[in-house]
Amino acid sequence: MASITIRNLDEETKRKLRIRAAKLNRSMEEEARNILCSALALELPETHLADRIQARFQKLGGVDLAVAERESIRQPPDFKRQ
Repeated sequence: MASITIRNLDEETKRKLRIRAAKLNRSMEEEARNILCSALALELPETHLADRIQARFQKLGGVDLAVAERESIRQPPDFKRQ
């Protein structure tokens, strides 16, 4: 089992945790564990960056871009000395 230390926890949060733990007949440590486990049990939807960008700009509508004409591949330069 791993352990962690939480630094810079403000007094109001600590007070609320102490009261909540007391109401449930738990130690502060046990209540903090339960809160973390509950919060992490919720699965966050996996979204990809492209999906988030599309969702943000979707209301603006789409843009049709013209496809540029392609040229045939040029011959590479010949650097041989003559």
